[in-house]
Amino acid sequence: MSRSAHPAGPRHADVLPEGHFSPPPTDLNALDPRVWSRTTTRTEDGSVTVGGMDVARLAEEFGTPAYFLDEEDFRARCRAWRAAFGEEADVFYAGKAFLSRAVVRWLTEEGLNLDVCSAGELATALDAGMPAERIALHGNNKSTAEIERAVEAGVGRIVLDSFQEIVRVAHVAQRLGRRQPVQIRVTVGVEAHTHEFIATAHEDQKFGLALADGQAAEAVRRVLKLDGLELTGIHSHIGSQIFDMAGFEVSARRVVGLLTEVRDEHGVELPEIDLGGGLGIAYTPDDDPREPHEIAKALGDIVTRECESAGLSVPRLSVEPGRAIVGPTAFTLYEVGTVKELEGLRTYVSVDGGMSDNIRTALYDAEYTVSLVSRASTAEPMLSRVVGKHCESGDIVVRDAFLPADLAPGDLLAVPATGAYCRSMASNYNHALRPPVVAVREGAARVIVRRETEEDLLRLDVG
Repeated sequence: MSRSAHPAGPRHADVLPEGHFSPPPTDLNALDPRVWSRTTTRTEDGSVTVGGMDVARLAEEFGTPAYFLDEEDFRARCRAWRAAFGEEADVFYAGKAFLSRAVVRWLTEEGLNLDVCSAGELATALDAGMPAERIALHGNNKSTAEIERAVEAGVGRIVLDSFQEIVRVAHVAQRLGRRQPVQIRVTVGVEAHTHEFIATAHEDQKFGLALADGQAAEAVRRVLKLDGLELTGIHSHIGSQIFDMAGFEVSARRVVGLLTEVRDEHGVELPEIDLGGGLGIAYTPDDDPREPHEIAKALGDIVTRECESAGLSVPRLSVEPGRAIVGPTAFTLYEVGTVKELEGLRTYVSVDGGMSDNIRTALYDAEYTVSLVSRASTAEPMLSRVVGKHCESGDIVVRDAFLPADLAPGDLLAVPATGAYCRSMASNYNHALRPPVVAVREGAARVIVRRETEEDLLRLDVG
């Protein structure tokens, strides 16, 4: 289908229905570096390239929808986090954001550790060569089989999430003749300023053992009595997509308070503290995330200050960025199928993907930006809603955006900052085929997760 421009349609930039969003940008062709990967640029002829490759060429070779991951950007972010925290701390990439064997190899080469939370993630990590001692196993309901696999492999830590799990891990470790390093996940009563479903440290939720009612202290007592477990530290995670460091300061203070109680009651100074992840990224130009070196200094200062105040040795610090590494490195490329104007409201732009490849807008009311990337346009901006092709009214990719009024079927749109939680949460709703992940670097592109096929779907349907 031709991607040439057609005459400009009605302008809706001055029509603002209920809701809040920014006014139209002065240049619809500009790519804001805050939301795009480092090597994504618009050339003089108006096309967009990533890793030195034109997106139109990528669409022809790999189809749409597809996730395109800037490998150099991913590696650069890994190096930035590793350098920011130095050799006296550990950086665990949160595999739930997006994991593949290629990603595991990049992490291994760039010196990061890996946090997994299922048997599948653990299998991927081990298969791709991540040393087991650099892997941490999370999860609020680990099965005995998952625990056995982790202990047998020799993972560096298992994060305990309940009293039952303490017994379960200890039993497996004893049966296998191992002494398994563990941390205890505590809920510190800090409610991060984020969506209800991704705020994880207040007491009324499924993760961890609460400080407030003494469960965390009791968990420490039980673990220290078990020969099969080696308690190395305390773990806390206060939420996701966080920009304000104040929550981490409160969390660190309360975790250090628990370390002080452990020392006073048991005569033991635990050597590690993990403050989790959850650091935010820019999904839109309005977001203002911190750089890794700023985060490292802030967290290091917080922990050092609290430990010195309590008379404790400063423990080894761990953090778990996932979204903050992979989120900005990828965009999702779509082809426009229909452009439907609703007079006086907005224009609905339907693309060939939707909530099956990005559930976050529907699930979290997440905000994204979007750009026309197959060509430049001088048309006026029109207020648009980018929607998917699924049989669901909530199938929205970008709720409100300004796109050129000459947008036409066959044009290519890209939604940046989709590296985290898009492919990993993708589904087969309406029996959609999950898109591929294509790594692009220095003028070359390769599939690292292939597109699903109808044969894949039918092979699982054994009825």
